[in-house]
Amino acid sequence: MSATGKKKQVLLDIEGLKIEGFTGEEWVPIIKGVDLKLHRGEVMGLIGESGAGKSTIGAAAMGYARDGTRISGGSIDFDGMELTTATESERRALRGARIAYVAQSAAASFNPAHKIIDQHTEAPLHYRIQKRMEAQEDAMELYERLRLPNPKEIGFRYPHQVSGGQLQRAMTAMAMSCRPDLIIFDEPTTALDVTTQIEVLAAIRDIVDQFDTAAIYITHDLAVVAQMADTIKVLLKGEEVEQASTEKMLSDPQEDYTKSLWAVRSFKRPQKSRPKDATALVSVQNVDAAYTGGEKVLEDVSFDIYEGMTVAVVGESGSGKSTTARCITGLLPPMSGQVLFKGEPLPPSYHDRTKDQLRQAQMIYQMADTALNPKVRISEIIGRPAQFYSGLKGAELKSRVDELLDLIELEPSQYYDRYPPELSGGQKQRIGIARALAAEPSFIICDEVTSALDQLVAEGILKLLDRLQKELGLAYMFITHDLATVRSIADEVVVMQNGKVVEQGPKEEMFTPPHHPYTDLLLSSVPEMDPNWLTTLLEERGVDNVGESADV
Repeated sequence: MSATGKKKQVLLDIEGLKIEGFTGEEWVPIIKGVDLKLHRGEVMGLIGESGAGKSTIGAAAMGYARDGTRISGGSIDFDGMELTTATESERRALRGARIAYVAQSAAASFNPAHKIIDQHTEAPLHYRIQKRMEAQEDAMELYERLRLPNPKEIGFRYPHQVSGGQLQRAMTAMAMSCRPDLIIFDEPTTALDVTTQIEVLAAIRDIVDQFDTAAIYITHDLAVVAQMADTIKVLLKGEEVEQASTEKMLSDPQEDYTKSLWAVRSFKRPQKSRPKDATALVSVQNVDAAYTGGEKVLEDVSFDIYEGMTVAVVGESGSGKSTTARCITGLLPPMSGQVLFKGEPLPPSYHDRTKDQLRQAQMIYQMADTALNPKVRISEIIGRPAQFYSGLKGAELKSRVDELLDLIELEPSQYYDRYPPELSGGQKQRIGIARALAAEPSFIICDEVTSALDQLVAEGILKLLDRLQKELGLAYMFITHDLATVRSIADEVVVMQNGKVVEQGPKEEMFTPPHHPYTDLLLSSVPEMDPNWLTTLLEERGVDNVGESADV
């Protein structure tokens, strides 16, 4: 974080900002008179639950209003230019050159058809800051500063050929390509595992410090913002709750709402034990797997999941968590080994499974935004599996959809005919849960289902899943990189690394030392509510300078 002892020149001065959104019938307030003052080289954290207005304010800092919204009041002064009265061409000249934006999902933000370095050099070439060879050499230097492997070569890959953490750092490098005065970081590490998150956080912080860049860091993760920000502003429903230096905000929050944010993740259900002499509902036995033409990605993976229990599968990106889920569901037939359901072998490929075998195992996906068709009504999204597996039609089908909406705590009359874009992130995830339940499964794979949600909404989803498990006797395989989620909901934990199971057992044992070295790495990588935590951790791991390529 930048030094706060000596205030520098004000770079961004927002006063009385008001933004409205159109409902289809009228304009309603979204941002209700927020002030924000940011100095050169300063990092401000914006926190709050979904719908607080964090991303809307971040966009407004670029003089931009998202579709369906408008800036209706206040002023936005960026280095002497009033963005609310500037022409669109004047605002466009700032974006990418002097103000840059780093999105939450790098995978969705890069064009998959173009190499990373071609997308990196687009802005410097467009603004005539550098010629192509200069821009490419600068990109390689930034890749090295951001600790990307093979910095002279990685840019010539396509986005799908690098990991999520590497792509997120490549996006940060792209944002720095024109050496902007201000960067908006919009939840840049939300979907990353804890070890990758540390790499990205360290890289972001170093690059901001080195170039004296101001930043707005938007997040719902309080421990993360503690590592990044000089100042924290708390928002609720488009209004400021309070603002203070990071140390003061962490040690002495003044408002009840802020204190409630600090206290989230209080939910923790008792750990269940395996039933005696019972047959596992799902048993993964000595599974090896590889993708077509590739190296082996799973090796001798074995674990059991019992009826009514939750097994959390944890590990960093590329550890094999989701690949194991694909083997269980038959999407990726194993090379060797087998998957049993209630003691009976399942056909390796889903093509060869009966409708009842397919029905028994369902999935809830990480990104509800991409998992739900935005052009299909909620009633049809939930109704399709009920119709396919149970043959329901007409009034019976509508009754079942209503029943499922009630089950996920959404009022049927309000949501039956709506479309996914009309819902919040938490509501979309509830629809994903209802769609899985529509098949009446006994086993559900939850693939990072809370990672893209703020902490208050995520806690609500965990409580819902726990209630459904009790009422319906469901078994869960919970794929996650969030160890707080593991503590909240798991009965047993399976730790994976490089396609292998390195440790497994009951949750309480897994969180009690001694640990396997890799488990210890994961546990030590969970950010703490201490502004010095990241600095101390990097020192302990021997990462002193941004130019070092050591893995953290």
